[in-house]
Amino acid sequence: MSNAIVIFGSTTGVAEDVANRIASKIGTTAISVSDLNADVIAANDVLILGSSTWGYGDLQDDWYDGVELLKTSKLTGKRVAVFGCGDSSSYSDTFCDAMSIIARAAVDAGATLVGSVSTDGYTFDSSASAVDGRFVGLAIDEVNENDKTDGRIASWVATLGL
Repeated sequence: MSNAIVIFGSTTGVAEDVANRIASKIGTTAISVSDLNADVIAANDVLILGSSTWGYGDLQDDWYDGVELLKTSKLTGKRVAVFGCGDSSSYSDTFCDAMSIIARAAVDAGATLVGSVSTDGYTFDSSASAVDGRFVGLAIDEVNENDKTDGRIASWVATLGL
């Protein structure tokens, strides 16, 4: 079994709650991205990275330093899965965009991205995180679709091979 950790950026607690639910499902811990450092990266084969999306497609504030750390890390040989929290009604044209920023930084640093999710069953207009009918990771809408969150987490975690 691979060493895995869940790393989140959360302002209102929603992404933190989702991170803790994911960590519980896979039997690991969740930490804030403000606690992310080179030692954490080195100690884990699988990084599960999550952020809420703010404004019009922006990262949660703590993730800006986290993305810079990812960009300067050697992630070759590591698997990265991403999840994002967003509001598919009020921000339908930037739904979970933050996932794409984190995923791009990880892939550019050599990581293998895992855990894409079909956009089927989601209601949104546009997302930088959706390519060819798939999100780069798990999209969560706790505002409008919180009744689907537990099922989506369970299905997604099962695809990660942990």
